[in-house]
Amino acid sequence: MAEPADILAGLAQVPEIAVADAADLDARLLNATTPFVVRGLVADWPMVQAGRRSAGDARDYIAAHARDVPFTVSVGAPGTDGRLFYDDAMQMNFRMARAKLPDIFSKIARMEGQPDAPPVYLASIDLHAFFAGLHEANQVDLGTRTPLASIWIGTKTRIAAHNDVPDNLACVAVGRRRFTLFPREQFRNLYLGPLDHTPAGRPISMVDFHAPDLARHPRFADAVAHGQVAELEAGDALYIPALWWHHVEGLADFNVLVNYWWRDSPRWLGQPQDALNHALLAIRDLPADQKAHWRDLFDHYVFSNNDDVVAHIPEPARSVLAPLTPESAGRLRAFLLRQLSK
Repeated sequence: MAEPADILAGLAQVPEIAVADAADLDARLLNATTPFVVRGLVADWPMVQAGRRSAGDARDYIAAHARDVPFTVSVGAPGTDGRLFYDDAMQMNFRMARAKLPDIFSKIARMEGQPDAPPVYLASIDLHAFFAGLHEANQVDLGTRTPLASIWIGTKTRIAAHNDVPDNLACVAVGRRRFTLFPREQFRNLYLGPLDHTPAGRPISMVDFHAPDLARHPRFADAVAHGQVAELEAGDALYIPALWWHHVEGLADFNVLVNYWWRDSPRWLGQPQDALNHALLAIRDLPADQKAHWRDLFDHYVFSNNDDVVAHIPEPARSVLAPLTPESAGRLRAFLLRQLSK
C-alpha cells in the first residue's frame, strides 16, 4: 500500500495518555473534547494474543465464535491500493456480497501477500448479533455507558475521511491501523461528497490522502494544518470525539478493529443528519428572503432556545417547545412521519 502524500508528513501526533483502570478511563472519556491514544489498553484480549501469533490464528479464533449466518462483505477491485471509494462514474468501486465467515476468511487467506490483491472488508459488524462469546471475552469496561460494539475486519484498506455522530473508542485487535483526524469544523476543507449517495451512510472526503490534488482541493492544505495522525498496533486504542473527521487505513495484510459508539444524548432523540436532509428538501431552494426568515426561526427555536421562546405560553401548553421527553419526542416523530407521507 502506498504511503500518505508528503503534505501529510508533518501532521501532529495524537496525544497519548496512560490510564490506571476502568474508573480512570471513564473519567478521561467524560472530560475529553479532543482525541487521545491509550497504548496497550486491550493488549490482554485473547483476540489480540491470537493475532500476535499469526493472522491465521486470529481468523481461527474469530471464526470459532461466529454464528452460522451470512455476513455482508465489501470486495473491491484489484489495483486500487485498498481504497474503497467511488469510481470515475461516481458509483461505488466495490461490490457487496454475502457469505459465511469461514468462506470469507478462506478467500482472505488465499490472497494474503499477493500484490494488488482486491480489498476485502467487513464493516461495522454487530458483535452481539453475529458472534457468540466474542464480546464477552474481548471488551472494554466503559462504566455506565451502553455502547454499540462493532467489529471491522479486512485486508489492506483505505476508508475515506468521514465522521460519526456518536463518540467512538476504536481498539486495534489485529494488524495495524493509521488514523488521520481533523476537528469537526474542518468539513469545508475536506471537500465532502454527496450526502445521500455514500459508501457507508456518512458523507466522505473526496480528497485522495495518498495523492491529494491541491489544484482541485486547495483548502485541504488548511485542513492538514489542523490535522493529527495516530498509527496503532494491536492492543492500542484511540478515542475519537463525536463528529471528528477520520481517515482510516488498515496497514497489515489482515486487520481487525473493535469499536464502541455511544451518545451522551438520549437514544430517543432524532438524528441531526435527518434534519439536515429535510432542510435540503424543504428550505435550501426557497427564495432568498424566505430562507432568511427560516434561518431566523431556526435560530430562535433551535439554536438560541432561551427562556423568551416560551415565557408567554402556559407551561402545561408548551408541548414540543418544552424540553423533550420520550413521550413528546415520540409524538413529534409520529407527526413528522405523517407530514412526510403526504
